[in-house]
Amino acid sequence: MSVAPAEVERVAPAEAERPQTGQDAVADTPWITIVWNDPVNLMTYVTYVFQSVFGYAKPKAEKLMLDVHHKGRAVVSSGAREAMEHDTEVLHGYGLWATVSHDS
Repeated sequence: MSVAPAEVERVAPAEAERPQTGQDAVADTPWITIVWNDPVNLMTYVTYVFQSVFGYAKPKAEKLMLDVHHKGRAVVSSGAREAMEHDTEVLHGYGLWATVSHDS
């Protein structure tokens, strides 16, 4: 026994306005990669990693390394979230402690 399909009225979907949530402002804020001080890596090695990974000149790499050493952390790069996640993974590959954070 088969049943004939009922006629279905086709209606176009209604367009709704997107509420203003402030998300656009958050999307424009860059993400940062932070390197944290650790008791393992030598200062010369950290300087070398900053030069190798980011192409920083030795004075800039040394300044960032000293920030890590004295302040406990340094922001080493900023930009899109995916790029900062990549930078963090690369730094982990060198044995550094690094995290991604939203810049505020």
